[in-house]
Amino acid sequence: MDRRMYSARLLDKKLLSESAQCYHLEFDVPELENFAFEPGQFISMVAEDGRGKSQTRAYSIASAPRGNRFDLCLDRVDGGFFSNQLADAKLGDSVSFHGPYGLFVLRRPLVDSVWIAAGTGIAPMRGFVETLFPSATEDKSDGKHFWLVYGARHASEIYYRHYFEKAAAEHSNFHFLPTVIHPHEGWEGLRGNVEVQVRMLLLDDVGMDSLIGDAKPAQAYICGLNEMVAANRAQLKELGWDRKQIAFERYD
Repeated sequence: MDRRMYSARLLDKKLLSESAQCYHLEFDVPELENFAFEPGQFISMVAEDGRGKSQTRAYSIASAPRGNRFDLCLDRVDGGFFSNQLADAKLGDSVSFHGPYGLFVLRRPLVDSVWIAAGTGIAPMRGFVETLFPSATEDKSDGKHFWLVYGARHASEIYYRHYFEKAAAEHSNFHFLPTVIHPHEGWEGLRGNVEVQVRMLLLDDVGMDSLIGDAKPAQAYICGLNEMVAANRAQLKELGWDRKQIAFERYD
């Protein structure tokens, strides 16, 4: 395993959600012309804490490859050393990292797939969408259908909502299905956790009009906290899916 250390320099930072204290961070790697990774992989960031102890934290890359740049999506965690350091970082600050790592990547050949995410588990899914449906170059989806079922506690915590809505409007084979556990008054979208919506999608229940023709998901990608990942894996197996059809990444 290559553990060569690199330096990531912060180029841009955006607050995605005030309530969740979620940030979108854009970095470059000055010593490299090209930082090669597969969408869905992660990096490990390394820094010393106030006691001089080395701390390491893994973060999924939230973008497709683009030169020597990459993006992250992370929540500020109460008492969390790394999340607070990154959330408080100023433009131009650098942090050491090694990677990329991980097997949570798009399997080839592509097949109709359901992408299941909650919270910052959306990070690798954003990389998938940027890769298959790039804004500046030709579509790379091979005409396959992809359903992104994304769960959030509140509508304000649907990260990258406008980006995914725009991608879905421009590509008839990409379907964005955000669902909210605590909807505000006037919310007209899907309600409940992701397991509920995944079941409705796969069983083609009334009200789910995102299936087109005979397209049916044959591969699932799940990313988020273990409870959500485990619930969706169990549900897919209950519905007759083979474990080889299910790829997953857990954050805890």
